[in-house]
Amino acid sequence: MFIPLMSISLKMEKHRCGWCKGDALYEAYHDEEWGSPVKDDAVLFEFLVLETFQAGLSWITILRKRENFRKAFDNFDYKKIVAYEEDKIQDLLQDAGIIRNKLKVRATVSNASAFLKIQDEYGSFSNYIWSFVDHTQIKNSVENYKTAPATTPLSDTFSKDLKKRGFKFVGSTVVYAFMQAVGMVNDHEMSCFRFNEV
Repeated sequence: MFIPLMSISLKMEKHRCGWCKGDALYEAYHDEEWGSPVKDDAVLFEFLVLETFQAGLSWITILRKRENFRKAFDNFDYKKIVAYEEDKIQDLLQDAGIIRNKLKVRATVSNASAFLKIQDEYGSFSNYIWSFVDHTQIKNSVENYKTAPATTPLSDTFSKDLKKRGFKFVGSTVVYAFMQAVGMVNDHEMSCFRFNEV
């Protein structure tokens, strides 16, 4: 019996960056978010908070607690976070659903203040961060995620400027991870299906 080729359904496995394989949550984050250019200040602040908490930990640990972070930090509403008082900070330090690091919790509050100052100066935090890449995504040629840089001279410069403006937990490694997450740089492996989509 002749079966037209068009009627044959072949399930092709998408090739993804090696760092996310084998975990459904990781793969969904990779497929839907990582490396896509973000211009929305609310989303940028969320990524900034999550990246600062990730310092010294694995990203999957943060992803698994993301919804807990959203609930604990008023959906990352920086206008509310900037007004957190000591009782709220103590509540956060008792919240087992997030990373209970005293310095990082307090840094989130002070970073919200610095974030608002940048909005006042630049019109938006997005305008500020994208100015570091001339408002255009840098598309790198990563063959294997293991060879992607952890920092670059640009992330060094960006990090120094954030620190000068009062941000904490924004070392160059954290800043480069942030740049990758929000699509300022495209570090998808060239063989990844997302490389030409973001």
